[in-house]
Amino acid sequence: MKKVLILCTGNSCRSIIAEALINAKLDKCIQAYSSGVKASRRVNPHAKELLEEHDMWRDEYHSKTLDTLINEDFDLIVTVCSNAEQTCPTFPRPIKTIHVGFEDPDGKGPEAFIDTMMEIETVLLPIVEAQLCS
Repeated sequence: MKKVLILCTGNSCRSIIAEALINAKLDKCIQAYSSGVKASRRVNPHAKELLEEHDMWRDEYHSKTLDTLINEDFDLIVTVCSNAEQTCPTFPRPIKTIHVGFEDPDGKGPEAFIDTMMEIETVLLPIVEAQLCS
């Protein structure tokens, strides 16, 4: 099983949605985790509600700081916002890192979260699958 870390700034919306989508749709070959370079320590209520509506919410999903995952043996790191891309820390061993950015739905209505989830599913999942499931 390959491991991917989805990294964002606050780990409250995009990275949580990406983590849940990968774990729900690519669970045969990939285990996803998410974290924030400056974690907000809360999951956006719209993101949680959307994942619950699609039966993808897990109680273990929460806004995590990077230090809780820094020693995991990841096969790939994906930054999903420009800030995370620019401030991605150095890990104990070299890990392939790619950037696939998405607009932040935080502060917008539920429709923005639906759009973000659909974009993550159609853009990010095929990239991650090609990187790790080949």
